[in-house]
Amino acid sequence: MLCRACGFEKQLVVPGEGETIAHAQLVFGHSMIMPGSASTHSGGYDDLVSTPAEAGTNTQSAYVIVEDADAHYASAKAAGAKMVLDIQDQDYGGRGHTCKDLEGYVWSFGDYDPWAH
Repeated sequence: MLCRACGFEKQLVVPGEGETIAHAQLVFGHSMIMPGSASTHSGGYDDLVSTPAEAGTNTQSAYVIVEDADAHYASAKAAGAKMVLDIQDQDYGGRGHTCKDLEGYVWSFGDYDPWAH
């Protein structure tokens, strides 16, 4: 879902047991995230990592800068992403939307770039 609906590209995917992912490296522009299925974390992290369903609340939030927020929103929605906040202009500038992935994690995408001059 992160690739199809959110625009990440697979650099590396290490399959886990069953339908899980032991480790992945997904790129978006010049940035990278390294997710894995919650059930595959090891090395002392098991007590620190839980899905939103297990925790009863969202356990992370990420903002990803995109060039065209409207195009990204349309692509994500067409791919079946569950929208939390539809595309909208932000009070602080920029335009963006927020959606959930298949495990319930929240992702925000927008064209607001705090580093732009």
